[in-house]
Amino acid sequence: MPYLRGMQFHRCLFLLSCLFAVLPFSFAVAQPELEPWGNLDGIRVDGQLMAFGSSVRVVFDGGIVLATAKERQDPHYAIEGADRVVRTNLDSLYITEQVQDAGRGMARVTVACTAHADMKTKGVFFTVGLPPGFAAARVAPADPNSLLLEGPRGQRLEIRMLQADGAPGLQDAERQPYPRVDIPIKKGGWRNGETMQRSFTISVSGDIDRRPVHVTLHTDSPGRAFAGIGGNFRIQNTRLDPQVIDYCLQHLRVAWGRVELPWRWWQPFGDVDPLADARSGHLSPAVVRAMEMAHTLGEKKIPFILSAWFPPEWAVVGPVSIQQPGPDHVWGNRLNHDRDTAIYRSITDYIVFLKERYGVEPKYFSFNESDLGINVRQTAQEHDALIKGMGAYFAAQGLGTRVLLGDNSDATTWSFIGAAMDDTAARRWMGAVSFHSWRGWDTTTLQHWADAATRLRLPLLVAEGSIDAAAWHYPAILREPSYALKEIGLYVRLLAICQPLSILQWQLTSDYSLLAGAGLFGDTGALRPTQRFWNLKQLSLTPAGLFAIPAGCDRPGISVAALGDNARREYVLHLVNDAAAREVVVDGLPKGVTGLRMFTTNQTKSAEEGRTVAVKGGQARFSAEARSFVTLIAR
Repeated sequence: MPYLRGMQFHRCLFLLSCLFAVLPFSFAVAQPELEPWGNLDGIRVDGQLMAFGSSVRVVFDGGIVLATAKERQDPHYAIEGADRVVRTNLDSLYITEQVQDAGRGMARVTVACTAHADMKTKGVFFTVGLPPGFAAARVAPADPNSLLLEGPRGQRLEIRMLQADGAPGLQDAERQPYPRVDIPIKKGGWRNGETMQRSFTISVSGDIDRRPVHVTLHTDSPGRAFAGIGGNFRIQNTRLDPQVIDYCLQHLRVAWGRVELPWRWWQPFGDVDPLADARSGHLSPAVVRAMEMAHTLGEKKIPFILSAWFPPEWAVVGPVSIQQPGPDHVWGNRLNHDRDTAIYRSITDYIVFLKERYGVEPKYFSFNESDLGINVRQTAQEHDALIKGMGAYFAAQGLGTRVLLGDNSDATTWSFIGAAMDDTAARRWMGAVSFHSWRGWDTTTLQHWADAATRLRLPLLVAEGSIDAAAWHYPAILREPSYALKEIGLYVRLLAICQPLSILQWQLTSDYSLLAGAGLFGDTGALRPTQRFWNLKQLSLTPAGLFAIPAGCDRPGISVAALGDNARREYVLHLVNDAAAREVVVDGLPKGVTGLRMFTTNQTKSAEEGRTVAVKGGQARFSAEARSFVTLIAR
């Protein structure tokens, strides 16, 4: 589970409901691409991102700088009519940033600041950082309130102040490796209660890349099988979760699931027999809900992972750290190894009762994100020992459940699985390799996981799939087309690089929901799918059991993944075009494939089937709309 979540879920949900009840979600595409912590990534023109970076920076006396950035504050993101609004704070300076689409290639930005204490600062700035190539071509126009910068490929960026007194400092573009423009919100220090506001526009233009995209398939080199998309079903909201779960299970082909073992409620005390209590009918409601969820998946023949989050006090060292770091600033609790056998027995008893009462057995078991401590914390060596000890105990009790290798918080912590990978005694008890996709999306990092699965000859699972662990803080971002496209773009890259057995969405419940309405985050409209749902729906059209196929692409801004089965003569190509509309040429389709069904999801289309794409001589041509997810299926 994302480790930025707090335990005060229901209280936070209530507060967020109050906030969003009066702020209807807007589905209009905003040309400015604003992150929920207040940084602009650029402005889109005809779907192409004219990239630059921005942040709000507070420069203190002494040289300390605080700047808005991902996971550095506790921001709130809202859609208010045509505006995107971020409210956050840097130290005692409270900031409201308002960004509006002001026309083709233009954003209007207003930054308002209020000091909640006296502050000794050199100044507060809205900083614009430019990509390479702009440094050598700076132009100062006659207008003293604006600054024009020119870059490669005809790119131009102009900043125009909307107050005459805002010009000083605007011309002071700092050249570090790349130029940086500091727009002063206020220079000097602040007194408690002092406020300041600045407004300006940022305009971009440049050549739009509409060159055709060439994709080449290599169907003679199949890789690992893909069962299909999956989902996490950790129940946390008993009012909203059931209807969201029902909708997702009815409308998606779900190939894998993941459910919780509420361990602290299954055996809260070390001197009790939880299996005997369960057999006599003494079960916590949380345990019943989790077991019933597992039963639902079992009835649908969906294999599932059983994961434990919060441990009971008797099983760990020290007081249980509830979803926040302890006094030593370390997350989670170490298992008490003096009680290893009791720990193995407790978890095994849970699975035994799950089989007895509900007729289902998990395929794999894990402690969630134990590399980080959400909420059991392990070293690589402890993880290795757990796999051997727990795996052997499962087998001794006649269970087929195996232990996941990893189930890491992020792709970046791949070294955590090294000790177990090198231990031949542990391999027999491993069921699959697993990581979560919150961070570490570069190809080199993802390749480590693909290589681990290949080396161990095990399936690979992305047991939590999505892109922003903190999104529950600012749920309006989940409805933005930019978020939806980034998420599905990552999934397509995961398919191509990692070749997973499944990517399990976090979650198919009301948490980080793919749906809107029915009271989700204050939206009281009818329960309905969002663009993120339709992305997953389209991905789930992939027939079960196809194998990864290498696919090359010659253009940036395009993610592709291909799957197929030469014996069944079934092939699928997934393509995310995070750029302008363009023609796509696909080569390497096998002999006998004469047509492709084409599906598109974007802001206006929901897994919508278009015309059949003809295939001649192993080649297909089609048009990919700007900022779209396209799937081609040959059966």
